[in-house]
Amino acid sequence: MYAIFKHGGKQYKVSQGDYLNLDHFSSEKGASVELSEVLAVCDKELKVGTPFVSGAKITLKVIAEGKDRKVVIFKKRRRKDSKRKRGFRREYTRVKVESIQA
Repeated sequence: MYAIFKHGGKQYKVSQGDYLNLDHFSSEKGASVELSEVLAVCDKELKVGTPFVSGAKITLKVIAEGKDRKVVIFKKRRRKDSKRKRGFRREYTRVKVESIQA
């Protein structure tokens, strides 16, 4: 069984027991979070929502919060002596998929 859900402008395909890093949201470690923006669920047959599947929800457990690797943005215009270097570290919330209800 798997599900496709939307969070933070991105779509994720998960099964029960999967770990994933979502965009940072404020929640305490060990807390449970329910997501109802489920786009599709496949148990024995695929159910696709318009835009969301009614009655479907995903339960997540917050494991940790942290910062990802540094992303470097480097822009250069050749022969113009013009360059710019910027970077950032994305904050994430690590979660585990506890259950998928269709």
